[in-house]
Amino acid sequence: MKLRTLFLAAAALLAAACSNKPVQTVLKTDVPVRPAGQENVIGLTTEPLETVRIGVVGLGMRGSDAVERLTYVPGAVVTALCDIVPERVAASQKALADRGCPAAKEYTGSDDAWKGLCEQEDVDVVYICTDWSHHVPVALYAMEQGKHAAVEVPAAGTLEDIWALVNTAERTRRHCIMLENCCYDFFEMSVLAMVQSGAIGEPIHGEGSYQHNLDPFWKAYQGNWRLQENQKNRGDLYPTHGLGPVAQVMNLHRGDRMTTLVAMDTKPFNGAKMSETLYGKADATFAAGDQTCTLIQTEKGKTILVEHDVMTPRPYSRMYQIVGTDGYASKYPMQVLCFREFREGEEVNAHTVGIERTYTGDAMKEKLSAHPVPILTPELEALAKEVGGHGGMDYIMDYRWVYCLRNGLPMDIDVYDLAEWCCVTPLSRLSIENGNRPVEVPDFTRGAWNQVQGFSYALAQ
Repeated sequence: MKLRTLFLAAAALLAAACSNKPVQTVLKTDVPVRPAGQENVIGLTTEPLETVRIGVVGLGMRGSDAVERLTYVPGAVVTALCDIVPERVAASQKALADRGCPAAKEYTGSDDAWKGLCEQEDVDVVYICTDWSHHVPVALYAMEQGKHAAVEVPAAGTLEDIWALVNTAERTRRHCIMLENCCYDFFEMSVLAMVQSGAIGEPIHGEGSYQHNLDPFWKAYQGNWRLQENQKNRGDLYPTHGLGPVAQVMNLHRGDRMTTLVAMDTKPFNGAKMSETLYGKADATFAAGDQTCTLIQTEKGKTILVEHDVMTPRPYSRMYQIVGTDGYASKYPMQVLCFREFREGEEVNAHTVGIERTYTGDAMKEKLSAHPVPILTPELEALAKEVGGHGGMDYIMDYRWVYCLRNGLPMDIDVYDLAEWCCVTPLSRLSIENGNRPVEVPDFTRGAWNQVQGFSYALAQ
């Protein structure tokens, strides 16, 4: 029997070798045809708004901070508040009053109260800070009501939802912005400016991650929804913090694009135990690995490594590394720059390592200061640090999209950025569950990824 089995296997391999049909190695997903009459929204601009009226949906940890932060943004006014918990609405209403702002209209008490907010006439932008399962329904309904959608990360977790956001943004010609604050951290913006000046040559590799031990935070998520997302879903569930700043450096859908990814993960060693901590019973079916790694190839032959780990005691890190042909920048565990320079007087032999000249501290700041960030003025930077929000990057993020709406300019982060950064979640899962096979990354622009050359911030004349 064993001999016969071996013979049949050999015959199958021989038949495959002799066949003219290529062996399918890369998994592909469907790219829906763009509906008739619909066009891409690359560089989308809308009529300038003197005042940007904002309705905030979800007033938990992120949403309540956003309400107060928005009161400091020029031209922004919060006109509506929504949360299923009435006490949260009352707390945000008080925050507005304490800042001398007019009261906002309230929506609460039911799971679909947000629909009324989306329908409210004096709302231009629906700012979505709910649990992940509500991100897409609220954003889609907001755009259908003629509002712009600003969605917390990750905006979507399935390809079906991602394509729905893309198609709705294209059809309604409304902005669908992902609120990726890490693109506005000071070091990342400075490195982007340095890269664009050519100081590190051609960027050829980037690394980004979300490594954050969430042990102290799990119980703060209403109904344990965040842990439940990890229980149900495999793959990188939170890729955008690490990928977003790297994607801007790599000019994704602005001259380059992601083409293929491969992912793998560890077993859920700690994940399964965490359910026992919260529920009193270990979950043998826990899906998300403690550590997930995704390697991405681009059209121009560049690579990006993205990692996710919220289950181990590893120190907080977004990794953020940019490798260029002539230089290197890294943020974690310490900020450092490195170029094609070496310490003088070092003997070079088989044991010589670490003779590169690196820049840290004041020396690094001096290097970065030679490449100013176009959107940062000293006044804006000082105000951002005063208002706060992860050191100021949250404020700059909100300042920027409001600024763009007020001036009728394209967004820094558009719906295709949203799609590209979020698609790592379903595609990494697809790769992992198919033996770590490579997966083709869809072109969410459907052919327009090379229409714009290079990422840039839009500025009013």
